[in-house]
Amino acid sequence: MRTWVRVVRAATWAGPPAIKSMFNSADMLGDGRVVFDIGGNKYRLITWINFHYGVVYVCFIGTHRDYDRVDAKTI
Repeated sequence: MRTWVRVVRAATWAGPPAIKSMFNSADMLGDGRVVFDIGGNKYRLITWINFHYGVVYVCFIGTHRDYDRVDAKTI
């Protein structure tokens, strides 16, 4: 998680393709929502990214099992 935070703080993403080039396993859900696999897919991180302002909002952090119980597009 610390590594993810360090990488994201240094990133200047113009859009989803820039995220995919850095995090190949990231899933783009549309409307700025991105799901990241953390810890070898043991954990999931749901974010909403405002590319214009360069802001990443963390919407959810949990185990893969916890992730299966939420709606990633609305949380």
